[in-house]
Amino acid sequence: MYNRRDFLLASAGVAGVSLIPPPAFAEPAELPESIRSLVTMTGEVVPISDDERKARVEKARQLMTENKIDAVVMEGGTSMRYFADVRWGNSERPFALVIPARGELAWICPAFEEERARELIRSGTDVRTWEEDESPYKLLGSIFKDRGVRFGRIGLEERLRFFIAEGLRKDTSGLEFVDAVPVTAGCRMIKSPAELALMQKANDITIEAYKASFGSLKDGMTQGEFGGLISAAFRKLGAQGGAMVIFGEYTAFPHGSRVPQKVKEGDTVLVDGGCSVEGYSSDITRTFVLGKPTPRQTEIWNLERKAQDAAFAVAKPGVPCENVDAAARKVITDAGFGPGYKLPGLPHRTGHGIGMDGHEWTNFVKGNKTLMRPGMCFSDEPTICIYGEFGIRLEDCLYVTENGATMFTKQSPSIDQPFG
Repeated sequence: MYNRRDFLLASAGVAGVSLIPPPAFAEPAELPESIRSLVTMTGEVVPISDDERKARVEKARQLMTENKIDAVVMEGGTSMRYFADVRWGNSERPFALVIPARGELAWICPAFEEERARELIRSGTDVRTWEEDESPYKLLGSIFKDRGVRFGRIGLEERLRFFIAEGLRKDTSGLEFVDAVPVTAGCRMIKSPAELALMQKANDITIEAYKASFGSLKDGMTQGEFGGLISAAFRKLGAQGGAMVIFGEYTAFPHGSRVPQKVKEGDTVLVDGGCSVEGYSSDITRTFVLGKPTPRQTEIWNLERKAQDAAFAVAKPGVPCENVDAAARKVITDAGFGPGYKLPGLPHRTGHGIGMDGHEWTNFVKGNKTLMRPGMCFSDEPTICIYGEFGIRLEDCLYVTENGATMFTKQSPSIDQPFG
């Protein structure tokens, strides 16, 4: 569930999320040997190629034709990086990419930023600039007209800010503005082998960072101290990453509590985090106990693992996403929790899409009848929350194949052996 950069409680169908840096933890003055001895795991990472990005644009054009969309507009964010490998921080000055159904890609840019933009842009030579006293929206309109779109449908990438959409509406005429999700999600939901390889690397690094850190947890350690060790492990392994750390009764809060915590013997410990490799994310949760678990902690942990297994068993091509949530939730409600989202029980969906964004399309949630397809990636994390006691979450991410689903990571085998 933890999104290193943002927590997004997404709707059933579609959601994108802007990634922001994880909370910073101070690195301890002296690292344990298990972390000091780590070496980078990113030396042989293969980035996404320009040819693959060109294929993405062609797929986007195919989806535009199918959905009667004449062009898609997007500003700086994940989709711009996905299609064009351009990273641009958004401000009050619009910088945007237009992917037309026909014709060359085009860009609008503040005039004083043109040289920097041209350094970054590798796809499309049509870069149009606007001065501070001019309308960038009319400039976008000129791009549409030059691509033969005078009375067509323009798709707006779902994270395009309102003031840009409103500027387009006011400064152009004869155009209909529609949601571009059928195009952006239609491309980004289905991962290629190259994308899956980057996600696999991010997951492998996350497990290694956890393994190197978990043995250093000691009675009296704060969340910040333990989180600092985990972040240091990620850096040693060659990735930027981090984790949300929760102790004791506060593990029943899915996203933690504002209350500062120190761990003590017998506490439930929940660690939920990940990293990014060439823009592709991991998201893994492990829950264990410092010291010897009680029968109650073991019982609920085992129930959580059973629910996670039930969800995984249903994840297959052609199966509606909501069926995965139903399978996990049935295990939990059959044990006397819930029903539905009621507590104690499972208060949120069973999983979310994942890729370049930690949370993206589409979700394992009731009502989402999207059929799973090979290449789709999801988290599998049916949390059990019991306020006043503890919470248990086990989270591993999976990808759908022609024959079923495959986990990126080995599941946690038991409450006292998070990694086997």
